[in-house]
Amino acid sequence: MKKHIIYILVGLFLSVANAQNDTIVKVHNHDLELDVELENRYFLEAPAFNDQKRYYPSVALRPKYTLDWNDGDHSMNIEGFVRMDRDDERTHFDFREFYFHKVRGNWELSIGLKKVFWGVTESNHLVDIINQTDAIESFDGEEKLGQPMVQFSIYTNLGTLDLFYLPYHRKRTLPGAKGRFRFPIIINTDDVLYESAAQEWHQDVALRYNNSFNSVDLGLSYFYGTGREPLVQFDAPSGISALYPVIHQVGLDLQITNNAFLWKLESIYRSGELQNFLALTAGFEYTIGNIKSSGIDVGLIMEYLYDDRGDLAFNALQNDCFLGSRIAFNDVQDTSILLGVISDLERSSKIIGIEASRRLGESMKLELEGRIFSRIDHNELFLSNFRKDSFIGLTLIKYF
Repeated sequence: MKKHIIYILVGLFLSVANAQNDTIVKVHNHDLELDVELENRYFLEAPAFNDQKRYYPSVALRPKYTLDWNDGDHSMNIEGFVRMDRDDERTHFDFREFYFHKVRGNWELSIGLKKVFWGVTESNHLVDIINQTDAIESFDGEEKLGQPMVQFSIYTNLGTLDLFYLPYHRKRTLPGAKGRFRFPIIINTDDVLYESAAQEWHQDVALRYNNSFNSVDLGLSYFYGTGREPLVQFDAPSGISALYPVIHQVGLDLQITNNAFLWKLESIYRSGELQNFLALTAGFEYTIGNIKSSGIDVGLIMEYLYDDRGDLAFNALQNDCFLGSRIAFNDVQDTSILLGVISDLERSSKIIGIEASRRLGESMKLELEGRIFSRIDHNELFLSNFRKDSFIGLTLIKYF
């Protein structure tokens, strides 16, 4: 961890020094923010393992600092994250972002730790491969670690092209003995193996093209390097084995707007010496606006999820259907609710989820999150590990 931070900071220093030699620094603006989060998760069932608890109170800090100069053409962007929790592995610190950004004409350059998001679907983000998942922060994979990178983006009349050089691989964070959403055998984050002899230092590259054609938003991507998802064998002789493979991944994300409908598709084909598979998520979101002149918008979501790895997938989304609803109250408090259920089309397993948020005054926000694991089939090699991990969580956020 320390090695790659030093590596990035040296790169940042050299980039900023070069930028300042090229142009005269005229005006600078800076902004400092701090988010303080108080979270408490309550698990509805008695734990499966002795070290686990039912209540998990924690506190998290998210300091953010930005500095820009030359009319915003140059900037430094820093976002830290630290959490203190009952699970020693969930007590951790990370730089989510720490990068220098330069804009000139129709191109942009970023160097450092950064977060990049690709994708359009709601229930699964298949094409989103640049950043590693912070699995101890959220079960659904929405939280990401900062990725060391050099990103060059160029904007033309024919679309946008992003080029990425990724010099260091970050391992997926995994729960410890006291944490929930863990496996019967603890997988130590640092003990996961690599296919490449270069291990974390395998030099990865990626590119993405995206453009909008009237009502169509299209993204095409390619990634070569160490996969962000470990290849896990749950029935290995030692119990569980995990390894990061070297992969090629071609991705497509597509969104078509047709009146109140949003038609969405994400698909990938991943290949390598150790695995070859196809996966896709496809569906739509239909929005009913301003119901009975109340100002409330209700979105109805349906998506189909497929992954031809079957039980070898490091998720529970091999042949499933997602049905959900997004409710936006459009009030001063910015109240919103997302409800959904993922149903296995071959087995009885279901995951029921709820996410809701509401502002309290001008500087506070309350968030609700819940997951219910219902009728989980014991033959589900991945999901059966979490059948006793249904939870409800409340988070109070204070903005400074």
